Amino acid sequence: MKRNLLARIALYAGLTIAALTFIYPFLWMASSTFKPPAEVGSLALIPHDITLDNYRTMWARAPFGRALVNSIFVATTITLSVLVFGSMTAYAMARLNFRGRPALNAATIAVLLIPGQLTLIPLYTLMVELGWVDSYTALIVPYLFNPTAILMLRQFFLQIPQSLIDSARMDGMSEPRILFTIFWPLSKPVLSIVAIFTFMGAWNEVLWPLLVVREQNLMTLPQLLTVFALGGGAGSVGVSLASAMVLVVPVVVAYAFLQRNFIESMAGSGIKG
Repeated sequence: MKRNLLARIALYAGLTIAALTFIYPFLWMASSTFKPPAEVGSLALIPHDITLDNYRTMWARAPFGRALVNSIFVATTITLSVLVFGSMTAYAMARLNFRGRPALNAATIAVLLIPGQLTLIPLYTLMVELGWVDSYTALIVPYLFNPTAILMLRQFFLQIPQSLIDSARMDGMSEPRILFTIFWPLSKPVLSIVAIFTFMGAWNEVLWPLLVVREQNLMTLPQLLTVFALGGGAGSVGVSLASAMVLVVPVVVAYAFLQRNFIESMAGSGIKG
């Protein structure tokens, strides 16, 4: 009994140390954004003199407000599109019988084997030919379909009992109505995890916006932050950390709203047939 208690204490102590190791850098970054330049180098989490000068300087030197709106619009549009188009594709691959379905499954898997860097030049050339450079279209359209999301949704849809689909079809429901009124409510965990990963990927994307957007009023937040830092606009560590904090907060908020379904999906919960 005493040995089990000691083992449990050691386990919790190790987990606590590991948690602090991961969370301390984030807390230090958050607190350093409120420190004056003389205190930024200290490891203390609570500043002696709290100031908002770093945020004021950041907002004054670059249009971060417009970039924040751009990022929210682009990331949200991509996420919603991936959920709608990805679930439609996954439903067809999982539940509809049509010629070429095995080829479509193989092609979806094959896309995952191609590094994204290999498609940058032809994709950029296509954007130039279509006249989409320096537009929201160039930022959004290439990400409307996500093969990883399609495969995740397909695997989950395969777990839903066929009897539900047969009953719905007998009642005269169309395939889109079956998808959005039956499959979507049952698929909240996997939809949440797809939404989180898609939003994070779209929100943190830097390379592609740097290629297709040059106008400052169209830049996303990570892109503007990169240009801001490389151009020496930050000027101090505190201002750079404040810029990074503005980039991190929306992702944390999105995860906070979806964490329950995210954890359920990661734990493998769902429908058991």
